[in-house]
Amino acid sequence: MIRRHFVQQAAALAALPALSRLGGTSHVGTAQAKPLVVNGARLNGWLTEFDRIGRTAGGINRVAYSEADLAGRAFTRRLFEQSGLTLRLDTAGNMLARVPGSDARLSPILVGSHIDSVTDGGNFDGPVGSFAAIEVARSLAEQKVRLRHPLEVVVWQNEEGGTIGSKIAVGLLTPADLDKVARSGKTVREGIGIVGGDVSRLNEAVRKQGDIAGYIELHIEQGGLLEKASRQIGVVEGIVGLRWFEITITGFSNHAGATPMDQRQDAMLAAAKFTVAVNDAIRSEGGRQVATVGRLNVTPNTTNVIPGQVVLTVDLRDLEQAKIDRFTATFERLGREIGAATNTAFAFSQMVNSTPALSDARIMDVVQGSATALGLSHQRMPSGAGHDAQEVAHIAPMGMIFIPSVGGISHSPKEFSRAADITNGANVLLNAVVAADRALG
Repeated sequence: MIRRHFVQQAAALAALPALSRLGGTSHVGTAQAKPLVVNGARLNGWLTEFDRIGRTAGGINRVAYSEADLAGRAFTRRLFEQSGLTLRLDTAGNMLARVPGSDARLSPILVGSHIDSVTDGGNFDGPVGSFAAIEVARSLAEQKVRLRHPLEVVVWQNEEGGTIGSKIAVGLLTPADLDKVARSGKTVREGIGIVGGDVSRLNEAVRKQGDIAGYIELHIEQGGLLEKASRQIGVVEGIVGLRWFEITITGFSNHAGATPMDQRQDAMLAAAKFTVAVNDAIRSEGGRQVATVGRLNVTPNTTNVIPGQVVLTVDLRDLEQAKIDRFTATFERLGREIGAATNTAFAFSQMVNSTPALSDARIMDVVQGSATALGLSHQRMPSGAGHDAQEVAHIAPMGMIFIPSVGGISHSPKEFSRAADITNGANVLLNAVVAADRALG
């Protein structure tokens, strides 16, 4: 092992706080014999039971504010109660429980995720992190471990519809967001009331800088990097920034048979050239940047008429804001060049623009140190999907733990993570929380 790797591993192991038993209660001390472990069978049993809620022929359908979502929340409420946690709802409808720490001056360490699903989704995206957070709090109590910081468990509402619950919690939800329609057909405004919140008092749910000591979220990877590398744990470096464009390409509709090839203003041809150019540009340099042309609307969309207009979308993502900005300029330049070559006009408009959220170095270290202490293979990696952690990063240090998704599949009925990987992730979360209790001061 080269010296650099040895030093990194030693530092990671040192980040794990020790436990000493005093009067039947465990407190942070100076020497820990071995890492703590959760009850993995209990955690996976909860997930198996939960799989029945919202299960349809097409997959899991617990979309926000639906009857299945409410049933899922009722199930989760029972887990809080069975685990000895006192549940409260904030005015946004987020589910929360707080375990006091030994130092009342300290802000809480927050752990959790969400339980709502996409349409025809799977049972692991969200519930793994939510139920693991409950299991961590229960395991700490059962093993008589008391943290200095309070520990707060959260289940965010409507993550899949735009991280609504966490956006409210950090004060980023706009009045326009309240009128957006969720997959259930309910507006966010209606949905907040349905899940027990109060839209007239949303300001009471807002947290500010300093209110949270740190946030750690366990999640399935939603990709295949860990599986491909045969790694058990992903230490998330950050959540990619996202920029969506809608691009209108205007040409001229004319007869497909009577218009010579050199006299055409074919918007579809321009769209095809642009799609290939976007792909080539993204692949022309090293890195993890991605771009996707995902939707095309063609006018008049008729067999014997040259397309006069195409509206397409581009989804651009990367962990570096500078790279997102640079590729934005590249795509605009390509549009101008292809427009000139095809006698068409390109008009760009931004639909979504979110900045990258970088993980806190201290939390990455305690996650990595916990994985090392547990004997689990790991690697640092970005998250290509959005998460509630991205919102919390606006006001507090955050980090994420990934476990493998079989086949790299998510948002699908075939989404699956193995029980052993779920237990591994929960064990890393448990030990990372204990280590963060020391590292975050």
